[in-house]
Amino acid sequence: PEYAHEFPLSSRLIGQFENPHLLLLAGLFHDIAKGRGGDHSLLGQRDALRFCHQHGITPDDTALIVWLVRHHLLMSATAQKQDLSDQDVIAAFAANIPDERHLTALYLLTVADVRGTSPKVWNAWKGKLLEDLYQATRHYLAHGRIADQIGARQREAAAMLSLYAIQPESYRAFWEQLDDDYFNQHEAQEIAWHTRVLALPRCGGAPSPVGAASAAKPFASKPAPTDMPEMRQIDAGKAVIKTRLSRIGEGLQVLIFRPDQPYLFARICNFFARLNYNIMEAKVHTTQLGYALDSFLVMDANHDKTAYRDVMNYIEYALAEYIGNAETIPEPAFGRQSRQLKHFPIAPEVDIRLDEKGHCILSLIAGDRPGLLARIAYLLTRHQVTIRSAKINTLGARAEDTFWLTCKELPDSEAILSLRNALLCQLK
Repeated sequence: PEYAHEFPLSSRLIGQFENPHLLLLAGLFHDIAKGRGGDHSLLGQRDALRFCHQHGITPDDTALIVWLVRHHLLMSATAQKQDLSDQDVIAAFAANIPDERHLTALYLLTVADVRGTSPKVWNAWKGKLLEDLYQATRHYLAHGRIADQIGARQREAAAMLSLYAIQPESYRAFWEQLDDDYFNQHEAQEIAWHTRVLALPRCGGAPSPVGAASAAKPFASKPAPTDMPEMRQIDAGKAVIKTRLSRIGEGLQVLIFRPDQPYLFARICNFFARLNYNIMEAKVHTTQLGYALDSFLVMDANHDKTAYRDVMNYIEYALAEYIGNAETIPEPAFGRQSRQLKHFPIAPEVDIRLDEKGHCILSLIAGDRPGLLARIAYLLTRHQVTIRSAKINTLGARAEDTFWLTCKELPDSEAILSLRNALLCQLK
């Protein structure tokens, strides 16, 4: 109960879970075989099975404990390294889950495992990823199909906008500029926020930022309510930058909307590296009119109680100035290497593969240091590769990052090999 404020879902689930001592046994054995050589999940599974037989644990309970030890890394790896907006990812994960009881047990064990490793490893963003995967898989197990994500999110976002007396006529044209990937990647509350910032007319019926940019017909057939906050218009080449406190309770969400340009993602990454902020998640989208609509979740790298509200205005102003600079971006520099990495270097690993849909996925492991993400983004842009989205996972001094890429040449094996070698050289 004392942790209910920090883990509301976990607290509710553990209170309803029958025989919670089974989770304690799974937790005891899940890492017991580390250091023996080989897959510690398989070795630990054998130890758990032997223990259960020796102590007369029922076959059903034994099966649950052994299954948890065998698959205790599955949920964390899926949540942090795969695209949860991809319905096939949810279906593939659910194929490994026998029933909802196993899913709940795995979720509870995963939260305890990640949170118990170190306070620096756990953060609210990882908690949100695990909860999203749990809820999506629970729906799949209950209904035998994936939820209609796009329709559901549009309806939920529209309901949120209606609370501000914003009618669908005000933003329908804006939504028509966005493809399915946008609605799959963003939650309803993010869509509603973006819409309020970008698609609404100014007081007095002036055109909206998006409308001014596209020279299209006004988005609203009705004048905006008189109490609607005035929206900024987009001048040619100027960026709209908006920040807000993250809804997960930690960090900032940053929205960037401007005409797309080369090295834009690298510039943004370099800005936050200089600010000593970690980018936890990046969602990159380009509208049909050629505008970049990018959103980031950023957190202070110092892991202290940052007063994010105090830096919001500065980030909006300074980032707009930084990415508005027309000069060619210099190659970002690495920051100082930590003492831990100097004595215990991490050999970089790069994996580039195509999924079943032909999408290119880049996974890399390297020693974390300031400027790492900016250098990766710079190199990818130089190879004419576009980042669709990214998940950034930092485990102490170890960075495990995943990128979803778009490039016409990448399906070619020689292009993949060339990019992989360039990344390895960059990360050494």
